[in-house]
Amino acid sequence: MEQRTLGDGLAVSALGLGCMSMSSGYGPAADRDTMIALLRTAVERGVTFFDTAQVYGPFVNEELVGTALAPFRDQVVIATKFGFDLDSPGRGMELDSRPDTIRRGVEGSLRRLGVESIDLLYQHRVDPAVPVEDVAGTVKELIEQGKVKHFGMSEPGVASVRRAHAVQPVAAVQSEYSLWWRRPEDELLPTLEELGIGFVPFSPLGRGFLTGAIDERTVFDAGDLRTTLPRFAPDARAANVAFVELLQAVASAREATAAQIALAWLLSRAPWIVPIPGTTKLHRLDENRAAAEIILTGPELDRIERAAGTITARGARYPEHLEALTGH
Repeated sequence: MEQRTLGDGLAVSALGLGCMSMSSGYGPAADRDTMIALLRTAVERGVTFFDTAQVYGPFVNEELVGTALAPFRDQVVIATKFGFDLDSPGRGMELDSRPDTIRRGVEGSLRRLGVESIDLLYQHRVDPAVPVEDVAGTVKELIEQGKVKHFGMSEPGVASVRRAHAVQPVAAVQSEYSLWWRRPEDELLPTLEELGIGFVPFSPLGRGFLTGAIDERTVFDAGDLRTTLPRFAPDARAANVAFVELLQAVASAREATAAQIALAWLLSRAPWIVPIPGTTKLHRLDENRAAAEIILTGPELDRIERAAGTITARGARYPEHLEALTGH
């Protein structure tokens, strides 16, 4: 697979693999042995960039990724995230990027991943209670100690990116980005281009919606986070199918799938963009991987842009209390 570079030198496959859904977020955890096999197959088929986090599970996803990728450690880049106090009784899922919490969390991540150094360490969400300079400074110390190689941020606002980058260069910013969530284009992407920071879109397939496999009749598992998202209410799904129809129209002429066109569109936006679609299914892994070989033409991109400009996504991305955690 084509290689892309995040920041000033972190080389990864053009498409990574988001691992959260293997353990949490979309219903019951998938079978562990099956996921280990899937992760190892991904490496064999050219994927070198894997995304996990302390909070996925919590902790079990890091353990899964560490176990699965142990035989390929010198061939892959593993990203994980801190930003919540998951050890202290009673604190639950509260934001916590205090330096001591970061250091303690990194020690746990190193142990669970079975590595001596974390390739890419993201702050999962900006913590308004802790100056971002203190966060970046703590990660800088960890880099100097050899425990971390690169610093990243997830869902930050541009002011936080600039402040953090001035203390410790940010290699990558991770935020949601897809044809139906384009807010990063307003301020974030121009800022990242200016500063030379890579961009890692999560949910590049709209949490599965842009594949065409979900419609207003789809029933989600009780533990599926999409049951809480306004954009996935039945009436919103019925309206948002216009995005899928657009992708399918382009895909049919290329003998491709809607998901492949959605990923190819993201890859066309800039050479420093590396989407991380997640999956628990081998056929979806192969489908996504093949998207990296699709180069959309100028007329195809113009067609997508014109049609997308006539569609307004129905429903908020997150409930208000969750959206409040983003963009600081």
